[in-house]
Amino acid sequence: MFLDESGFLMAPLVRRSWAPVGETPVLYQRGAHHRKVSAIAALCVSPHRDALRFYFRLHPTDIAAAQVIAFLGALDRELGAPWLLLWDRLNAHRARRTRDFLLARGWPQTCFFPSYAPELNPVEYAWSWLKNNPLANLARFELDALAAAARHSARSLQRHPSLLRSFLQHSPLFLRLR
Repeated sequence: MFLDESGFLMAPLVRRSWAPVGETPVLYQRGAHHRKVSAIAALCVSPHRDALRFYFRLHPTDIAAAQVIAFLGALDRELGAPWLLLWDRLNAHRARRTRDFLLARGWPQTCFFPSYAPELNPVEYAWSWLKNNPLANLARFELDALAAAARHSARSLQRHPSLLRSFLQHSPLFLRLR
């Protein structure tokens, strides 16, 4: 299982847009605004490598050890089997509180990616796809509206195993899929 966090900003990633001929497209947004919806997600690969699942949670604050622990606990209940966790070196992952939680549980076995190696983590590709495709040019004026759009897009991603598989295949990891 691969774990990663990201954020969806109120100011959108601007891509190409459409407008009537001769009219400049206008995209309204709030300026000088740094609010965001933080997200934590896991891409889970079955032991036989024939099934993929994408799990996520959204938070109105930055991801800290408390959110990581809650997510891991819910994920463990959902999976109901031993699992291996591959994640980056985010401070919340290395926090004493997170380490103590994992040691007390005796699960899962964890491995860190090398320092700053986002290209190895397939969840980074999921975040990139969400930000550059369904959420591109999406300007929301309320945090709840942004969260709803991000939730809708991530849920849609859950229903596309071929797309999830492409994120794994794009990563230079040695993981082979069926």
